[in-house]
Amino acid sequence: MIKKLRIKLIVSSMVSLLLVLCVIEGVVGVLNYKKIVRDADRVLEVLEENSGTFPKKIPFDQNKNRPFMSPEVPYESRYFSVLFNDAGEVVFINTEKTVSIDTMEAIEYAENVWEKQRNRGFYKNYRYLRYPYKGGEQIIFLNCDRQLDTFKSFLLTAFGVSVLGLLSVLILMIYFSSKIVKPFSDNYEKQKRFITDAGHELKTPLTIINADTEILEMDYGENEWLKDIQSQTKRLADLTNALILLSKMEERQEKEMKIEFPLSDVVEEECHVFQALAKVCGKTLSSSIAAKISMKGDEKAIRSLVTILLDNAVKYANEKGRITVTLEKQKNRIYLSVFNTTEYISKEQISHLFERFYRTDSSRNSQTGGYGLGLSIAAATVSAHKGKITADTKDEHSLQITVMFPL
Repeated sequence: MIKKLRIKLIVSSMVSLLLVLCVIEGVVGVLNYKKIVRDADRVLEVLEENSGTFPKKIPFDQNKNRPFMSPEVPYESRYFSVLFNDAGEVVFINTEKTVSIDTMEAIEYAENVWEKQRNRGFYKNYRYLRYPYKGGEQIIFLNCDRQLDTFKSFLLTAFGVSVLGLLSVLILMIYFSSKIVKPFSDNYEKQKRFITDAGHELKTPLTIINADTEILEMDYGENEWLKDIQSQTKRLADLTNALILLSKMEERQEKEMKIEFPLSDVVEEECHVFQALAKVCGKTLSSSIAAKISMKGDEKAIRSLVTILLDNAVKYANEKGRITVTLEKQKNRIYLSVFNTTEYISKEQISHLFERFYRTDSSRNSQTGGYGLGLSIAAATVSAHKGKITADTKDEHSLQITVMFPL
């Protein structure tokens, strides 16, 4: 459990950092790209206003009280223009301000843009502007190689720095997370050790009390008080054994269990055992068990798991209720499902079913002898076998517990 907590801490921290970096880099990248587009469109608008050439004097921006663009822009810009008549034929090409594009390439660029029917956009590394001119249409292409290369370099640099940053934070998180969870790990281990040790220590006095009670019963005969002592001693012994079993199952999560056994036979045998009990209680138990399903694990623990689920279903099914057990294999997973009708169970109660000592109805559990540990033991058993256990109700008058084991 502590290992899972540590992994969740590392994963949540890394995902949070990744999201923050993606948002920051995304915003900065979008702003940079928009600036490239805005600056290119400004230049193209000036060229449009001056018939495809720069004016001798840069226009003055009245809003910002400064020149519309840098006076160096006309000397730095590389562009060409193509004029189409109203029939869509090329009638004029101007490639004087560029050396990287010849006449044939200029025609190819212009015809491709002409087919798109868009007034603005990018074609390869050129930003273009299309506008009516002299009874036809003129398309001006502005070379944005330098700006786009700078933008791509920024993205690659940002990506590289982010990856290095994430790796650095991951290493730090792996190192510091062990120190962060260590106090919790120590306390958890002490708690498990205390439960196991206390359980073993309690077994001896409980055995002695039970033996002494039997001797007293032989000397004085049966009576109400001795029966009560025996009953409560048995309850304490069962509770102690359940706590020890839960602690052992949680400790066993780190160990590998590779003994293969026939799961179908185990489930079928347990269903047969509970068939008579369900009938006595006036309830119906049916099963659908796929044949020849095997799994690797602790057969005794899995048998106990099936017993817990069936016992829980029989105990808490309503009068004349239905219990259905299903075992099937889908792709690389084994699914064991136990369904039972019940008087009432809310979705809020469902979320607490696998907690220790949680009981949906305390008064009823005291009658049935429940401690609220059965499903906790079941969850620990499933976790020890690298599986997953879930509970669900569709109408709040039934409960379905599903266990999934990976093959």
